[in-house]
Amino acid sequence: MIKLIGVLIIIIGFILKLDTIAVVLIAGIVTGLVSGLSFGEIFSTLGSAFIKTRYMSLFLVTLPVIGILERYGLRERAAELIKNIKAVTTGKVLVIYTIIRELAAAFSLRLGGHVQFIRPLIFPMAQGAAEANYDNLGEEEIEIIKGYAAASENYGNFFGQNVFIAAGGVLLIVGTLGELGIEVTPLQVSRASIPIAIFAFIYATVQYYILDKKLSKRLNKDKSK
Repeated sequence: MIKLIGVLIIIIGFILKLDTIAVVLIAGIVTGLVSGLSFGEIFSTLGSAFIKTRYMSLFLVTLPVIGILERYGLRERAAELIKNIKAVTTGKVLVIYTIIRELAAAFSLRLGGHVQFIRPLIFPMAQGAAEANYDNLGEEEIEIIKGYAAASENYGNFFGQNVFIAAGGVLLIVGTLGELGIEVTPLQVSRASIPIAIFAFIYATVQYYILDKKLSKRLNKDKSK
């Protein structure tokens, strides 16, 4: 039980709003010490983990680029593009992105992300679609659209990635089940993920259809007052 002290340290650190990196590092060191590891073994483990996941730092490189694009009107251009398309709705925009994101994740293509796509492109396009149909879009409706736009990324990425046979999630499942004495192959896990991904897309599509109906009911009702 004492080995879970690292979790407690992280929770306390986050509650006190301490430096995130420092809190996680301290939690890792303390967990290693109570588990009987030496300082050398702890730092060796931390170093190996950093090297294996160093590609994650490339995410930070995209932030300045996205900031520059937004500064020069990427969000506005995306919204204007959607407004010029006939019969467009917020739900249809999100359906299209969800299927694209899910297929990209299934083939392990690095396409998508809340920062890279949702904030600068998908959300403005979804909002632009609503503005093309209603001229009384309010802050509350914008926040609703923002939430659904973020959900489209989660649906596509989370449920699509395990369709790829070499995805990290697939290998984690195989390893975890193997430790429990259940032998499965990555191909079996990948195949089992396909119907889940299909159901997730259908579920998301229904949600977006309901979203369109909800926006229509709310905004048309406001307009008639």
